[in-house]
Amino acid sequence: MADGGKPAGKPVYKRVLLKLSGEALAGKRGHGVDLSVLQELAKDIGEIHKLGTEIAIVIGGGNLFRGMAASEAGMDRASADYMGMLATGMNALALQDALEKAGVMTRVQSAIEMHEIAEPYIRRRAVRHLEKGRVVIFAGGTGNPFFTTDTAASLRACEIGAEILLKATKVDGIYDKDPMKNSSAKMFEELRYIEALNKELKVMDSTAISLCMEQSLPVLVFNMTKQGTMRDVVLGKPVGTKIIPNQ
Repeated sequence: MADGGKPAGKPVYKRVLLKLSGEALAGKRGHGVDLSVLQELAKDIGEIHKLGTEIAIVIGGGNLFRGMAASEAGMDRASADYMGMLATGMNALALQDALEKAGVMTRVQSAIEMHEIAEPYIRRRAVRHLEKGRVVIFAGGTGNPFFTTDTAASLRACEIGAEILLKATKVDGIYDKDPMKNSSAKMFEELRYIEALNKELKVMDSTAISLCMEQSLPVLVFNMTKQGTMRDVVLGKPVGTKIIPNQ
């Protein structure tokens, strides 16, 4: 730690968008919210906040309800997706509570109106919160069915002028095949957008990657379960897999 209680090191990013899956909050339980995981996550986010980086977060809801799975089981797709959006609101409140208990001021903004628990999403207000040093948590996805929270993350990152989209996962980066099932899987250090699309690596849906490609927004995929990795990412250390503009 440097003087004044701030971690040593200078961040390479002034503003980032962090994409968290709902499953990340479930920990080993696989469903619901694991409070110990929340506390560790809040600690990691608090560390990069102290570095001076402005942080916005898009959170999923898969630990509580998976709209796509419900749709495949026969539920109306739009209804299933709206239920998934409501689940992201629950996760956003859980993360807000953990962050504020860790001393980090936050605001939750929702693409679906929930006046009693969250602000409506307003781009200029979100940017102002970031400038004031608050972590902004975006709930409700894009507010529209048929779009994933990965697409919401790409959209919000572009809207707020984030320098990079950080996608937190349970593996070290992007692999040529599933590392959980194949011990021979090889990790990419760097990819072009078009390669990520053509290889169908499934790290993000094609709509999300295409939007990042159009706006030349880099994406970094990293392992959030390793302590200190999030801080290393913000400090510019070689971590994870980076998706960069096509040449």
